[in-house]
Amino acid sequence: MATAMRVGVLGCGYLGTTTAVCLAAMGHEVVAVDVDATRIDTLQRGEAPFFEPDLAPLLTDGRVSGRLRFSTAIAVVADHADVIFICVGTPQLAGELATDLRQIESATSTLFPLLKRPTVIVGKSTVPVGTAQRLRQRLSDLGPAGSELVWSPEFLQEGHAVADTLSPDRIVIGTAPGETKGAAAVLALFADQIEAGTPVVDTDLPTAELVKISANAFLATKISFINAMSEVCDAAGADVLKLAEALGHDERIGPRFLRPGLGYGGGCLPKDVRALFARGSEIGAAQAVAFLDEVDAINQRCRARVVELTETVLTEGVVGAKVAVLGAAFKPNTDDTRDSPALDVAGRLQLMGADVRVYDPAAMANAKRHRPTLTYADSIDSACAEADVVLLLTEWAQFVAIDPAALADVVSQRQIIDARHALDEKAWSAAGWAYRAPGIAVR
Repeated sequence: MATAMRVGVLGCGYLGTTTAVCLAAMGHEVVAVDVDATRIDTLQRGEAPFFEPDLAPLLTDGRVSGRLRFSTAIAVVADHADVIFICVGTPQLAGELATDLRQIESATSTLFPLLKRPTVIVGKSTVPVGTAQRLRQRLSDLGPAGSELVWSPEFLQEGHAVADTLSPDRIVIGTAPGETKGAAAVLALFADQIEAGTPVVDTDLPTAELVKISANAFLATKISFINAMSEVCDAAGADVLKLAEALGHDERIGPRFLRPGLGYGGGCLPKDVRALFARGSEIGAAQAVAFLDEVDAINQRCRARVVELTETVLTEGVVGAKVAVLGAAFKPNTDDTRDSPALDVAGRLQLMGADVRVYDPAAMANAKRHRPTLTYADSIDSACAEADVVLLLTEWAQFVAIDPAALADVVSQRQIIDARHALDEKAWSAAGWAYRAPGIAVR
């Protein structure tokens, strides 16, 4: 069993909170800090500031056991920890494709001079390649001698983040030449996972920085590929689901992320695709990353295609039509509405004059903050009442389980657009619904 270590976490957003909670669950003594006092107050009450399955009970256990503390004072982390994780946000710069590094610059510039003894800094935030070496130099200039910086990217999937942290599919450790203490600390922290078979990839700092952003760019490319083929299927009268099924049987391709529909969103894939495109261009690899611009463009077209499909089924026009939108989060099992395709489609239809009503099981509060002009319902039935068309835009289990016969009594017209290919087309058609989905010809 791993020996308990004193750990600090900078940032209590999605990544930082999950990392801190799970490290405490693994038996380590953890202090996490954030500049957002409201968020820290929430965490100190034992409440998660966002929806993530399985996180809340571990947060409670950590607080009750005393292994998990939260603070707004970065000096507390400097005094407490021998290993400190950098988990601050690295969003897209407003009006640009590149990454906004202000949080990581501020956090490290504040932390490093406060360190009193040799400390291992573990970078987990997704950053442009080259950032780690600059931070390593800052640690050398401002921190105590003997401190080391390693880069160990995160691979959390929202809705599955606890399991991804407690049982990671790989641990990547990037180090500078000749430095070993930082890597040893990461190996010690995750000794149980490594003993259980989690593979470890030892590499240099630039490679470690590229792993997460490359993985997200690859997944986005796979998603955009099948959505591009969905457009081809629409033009050719073919079936994109059967096409995806056949492609997925090829062991070189595999079925995962070959699900056609509304495309990707959230706080990672969109900004990481753009960030890799921007950084590749900056360092002289513009031609190598040029394809990512089209990956992004295809993803944006997915949203426009669903709007166009909605226009097609509303034969009396969009203006004044009652449109029910099921889903606001960018994917199920999260309340994250950042770059949500569902909210984008809802907003576009509203701007075209439709009477749009949105419902989501977990993301209503965030949706109202991001799209305050939309109308929000408190249930599936209230969203769909007298609707001329129902749009399934986030594939929550509650939506997939809807009884089409029962919902038929609620709506004005039995028209469903399954933008996620999540519903049983035969069941809906048998209940008298006109079923439509991108890449599927009208039957």
